[in-house]
Amino acid sequence: MDCLSLIAEQKITQAMQEKDFTSPKWKNKPLPLDDDRFVPDDLKMAYKILKMSGYLPQEIEERKEIKKLEDLIACTEDEHERLKQMKKLNVLLMKMDEKRDRPVNLPSQSDYYRKVVERVTLRSKSRK
Repeated sequence: MDCLSLIAEQKITQAMQEKDFTSPKWKNKPLPLDDDRFVPDDLKMAYKILKMSGYLPQEIEERKEIKKLEDLIACTEDEHERLKQMKKLNVLLMKMDEKRDRPVNLPSQSDYYRKVVERVTLRSKSRK
């Protein structure tokens, strides 16, 4: 038995003595899997370690920011604030496009953007 296997066995034995592994929460259920199908195979382990320690790749952080801006645009009532957030979203998308070899694949983005613009222009015309 090599050194790592011995340490692993000791840790497992210690955990079994200290904790109860018969929790009904996970009994007969599969463990939740991370959705990492878009991560290259050679980077999966590194990304998982970073994620477990609280760090995320730059692109993931940017996508979170995009989602947050989309939600903010969708729920904002003030048209000026909505347009301001849409400009911020557009700048963020352009920055992401610049960093990558190919454009950011957000096909729903253009449809979403078009719907928001139509909604804003309809409201502004109806108020006149």
